[in-house]
Amino acid sequence: MNFQSFFKRIASAAFAVASVFVISSAAQQAKPMPRATPTMVIKESRPLAVAERNNVYCAGYVQMAPVDTSTSLVGGHNEQDQFLYSENNFVYINAGENKGVKVGDTMAVIRPRGTVKSRLTKKGELGFYVEEVGMVEVVRVKLDVSVARVKTSCTDMMLGDLVQPAQVRTAPVANQRPALDLFGDPSGKAMGRLFMARDKKELLGREEIVYVDLGEDDNVKVGDYLTIFRPLGKGNLFKNDVAYHSDARVADYQSDKFRGGKFSSQAARKSGEHARGSVVTVEGAKEGRPNNLRKVVGEAVILNVKERTATAVITRTAQEIQAGDWVEVQ
Repeated sequence: MNFQSFFKRIASAAFAVASVFVISSAAQQAKPMPRATPTMVIKESRPLAVAERNNVYCAGYVQMAPVDTSTSLVGGHNEQDQFLYSENNFVYINAGENKGVKVGDTMAVIRPRGTVKSRLTKKGELGFYVEEVGMVEVVRVKLDVSVARVKTSCTDMMLGDLVQPAQVRTAPVANQRPALDLFGDPSGKAMGRLFMARDKKELLGREEIVYVDLGEDDNVKVGDYLTIFRPLGKGNLFKNDVAYHSDARVADYQSDKFRGGKFSSQAARKSGEHARGSVVTVEGAKEGRPNNLRKVVGEAVILNVKERTATAVITRTAQEIQAGDWVEVQ
């Protein structure tokens, strides 16, 4: 046997083995792989609230009842270097074992800002505005003083801010609501005014905190929904209805030969069956219409109720809301 014949036989055998390997691999690839059964994991979600975090504990309120001014922030651990305090800073409270303070106590820090009077309400004096500054947690107690760490801050704390027992608050649960009715009729329930917003804001949107002159004396409660509206024709940019239309007649831009009519296309109508009377103004056209026509601009939910006022959060808007808009319990 010569070498050429020998190598031909070796090559034929190798090709046959390779062919068997390829066919076997193709058969394995063609065979469907078993599919893993997908597992569905369902996590139980907690109900969503209409307000969270800062809008719950930093909302502020307007109240009539006096506040306890005996306990306040009287010092800061680094007061030689700073006069404003925020999260994780250490401050001193003028209450210790003598007032029953214990390590781990959480206290609210508030800052009364002054009497609230507004021309937007008929209730007169509404109380005084209390700004909620944050929370502190006691970490060390001595005889007549305690050391506290700023746990949360709505704004910078200052020495002199009052310290009060913390109140546990829960915001109302957000319910499935129908579409905002822009042309809704009055409910006939308590009606008041949005007289102020947090941080002195004037043009307001969703999740903004507002204060209304509806309180315990109006039998409102936490969780009540408020319709925010504006009486139709109020809040206009124009001061005079005359600006809405042009003059009844025009005399310019008329050719001598192809002269058109002298009547303005944007003028109001003339009164009388034969149009011989005076021009009907926009103000005159509004006379005699129902007084309950209104423009719904949003919706809010009450978070906190005091004697003559309530704190609310705006949950839905149809356009910008402003201080002075009316509110009505749904």
